[in-house]
Amino acid sequence: MRSVPFTRPTLIAAVELFEQHSQARFNQVVLRLGLENEISSNTSISVAKKCDLLGRIVVQRSETVIDTLDGRMTLGEAVVRQAALLAQQDATHPLQTAFARGLAHDAFVLVWDDDGRSASIRAALPREIQLPETDDEVHRLLKSFGFATPLGHLDQAIEAHTRGDWAACNGQLRTFLESLFSDIARNVRPEDAAKRPNA
Repeated sequence: MRSVPFTRPTLIAAVELFEQHSQARFNQVVLRLGLENEISSNTSISVAKKCDLLGRIVVQRSETVIDTLDGRMTLGEAVVRQAALLAQQDATHPLQTAFARGLAHDAFVLVWDDDGRSASIRAALPREIQLPETDDEVHRLLKSFGFATPLGHLDQAIEAHTRGDWAACNGQLRTFLESLFSDIARNVRPEDAAKRPNA
């Protein structure tokens, strides 16, 4: 969970992306956010009007903590994460551009999965030490050596760090390093690694 909330422009830009939803999908988002008592599922109310209601609620209660499938987080963060799922890679739509600009202002970026189909948010890393490029290189190297387990732990650590869940991040980094060393040992000296008990 972030200690500093997303700014008002980012929250509004995130809510505006929801106008792309059908009535049913928008109503599902409302359920996931626990706002079904405030925003009607009645289909006679347009999605645009529902977005207006959602935006007003989110701006007023952005720091309210809710439970999601990704753990406990603020309502503001949950809305931003839901909006990120609507983003499309290389899109030039003004609503997505405004959302990406708001995220950048709040020190976040949109990142896509390997297929380029699904987006999520991640804390922006300092440019002066070129961490984004380094991070991409680490991911590329782990994939090229077939180190799937360490890669999974690294991705979970980054996700936990983005949420501000420091204990989970530290735990995943520890597991990442252990599994990385194990995979390196199996790769460099498979005979010796096979003789050692798995920890």
